Amino acid sequence: MEQSKRTALYNTHKKYNGNIVDFAGFELPLYYESILEEHNAVRNNAGMFDVSHMGEVTVKGEEAEKYIQNLVTNDISVITDNGVMYTLMCYENGGVVDDLLVYKYNTTDYLLVINASNIEKDYNWMVEQKGSFDVDLENISDDVAEVALQGPKAQEILQKLTDTDLQAITFFRFNENVLVNNNKCIVSRTGYTGEDGFEIYTSLDNIVNIWEAIMEAGKDEGLKPAGLGCRDTLRFEVALPLYGNEIDKDITPLEASLGYFVKLDTDFIGKDVLIKQKEQGLSRKLVGIELLGKGIARHGYDILSPEGDKIGVVTTGYQSPSVGKTVALGLIDIDYTKMGTDVSVKIRKKQVPAKVVSKKFYKKNYSK
Repeated sequence: MEQSKRTALYNTHKKYNGNIVDFAGFELPLYYESILEEHNAVRNNAGMFDVSHMGEVTVKGEEAEKYIQNLVTNDISVITDNGVMYTLMCYENGGVVDDLLVYKYNTTDYLLVINASNIEKDYNWMVEQKGSFDVDLENISDDVAEVALQGPKAQEILQKLTDTDLQAITFFRFNENVLVNNNKCIVSRTGYTGEDGFEIYTSLDNIVNIWEAIMEAGKDEGLKPAGLGCRDTLRFEVALPLYGNEIDKDITPLEASLGYFVKLDTDFIGKDVLIKQKEQGLSRKLVGIELLGKGIARHGYDILSPEGDKIGVVTTGYQSPSVGKTVALGLIDIDYTKMGTDVSVKIRKKQVPAKVVSKKFYKKNYSK
């Protein structure tokens, strides 16, 4: 079995009593104190995540924009320099290769940020699609360290460590020349929690210094180190997808309710299938489910019709810390997707009553 990788912050996680687990081939903290404490810290104050396991691929060359446009579902031609865009890559059958962030320096220079579990697969896919495009691709994932500082006090904390006016880095923008505690970083205002916050990219040599400086700067603001556990509960509450749950090679962006990020007036791999799917109408769709009885609807549990027939599957489910309800995301037959529809979830041998609700369980608090 292949040995798990460690990020440059591994010893730091041990120092902060991180509960280390294997995630996507990396040894990372599931939590430090508790998932609930860290979840609430991000919602109310701030939390900091090691996201150095994420993948980074540079795309450079005269046809960089044209190449990426062919690769992804969103219209990257509208991104201005130093802008960031969320998008997806699809296979020819419309299923999702991965979701990703596109960072644009200029029309000949981009950075693509991809999911840790998909780095090798994604990079191979990108290379396969290169064809005759005049571009150079490089997987720089092993050379980049990254932390995410998330929560309503994120800007206040980070501003203590930099002369760059963070207010000027607006939502889904980045600055490639930010000194954080005198360490050169790329700082973007993005995130995966539904709260305001920043992603901070730097070299492996600098990341421990940056982590410790931010923790010190945030000690009076309630900043906590945050693990993968609350990263999942936070993104789930605001219906942000996780590859392998809400999206995968067998689920299209339209079925995952991500049609906003699919621009069918551009040309990209898988477009024809998605056009056809839109014209014919979806046969299934991602919805929110609220449990009315006891139990947690875990990933993979069956969702049943009132008659007891299987109509779908749970993609993610938790007792939501922020709203105090037991809720789930589920991919279900289109006939049952109307708000308020009665369904049930099979938990062990019981059928627990549930209903279809909005999948946005918690309101996002982004700084625009």
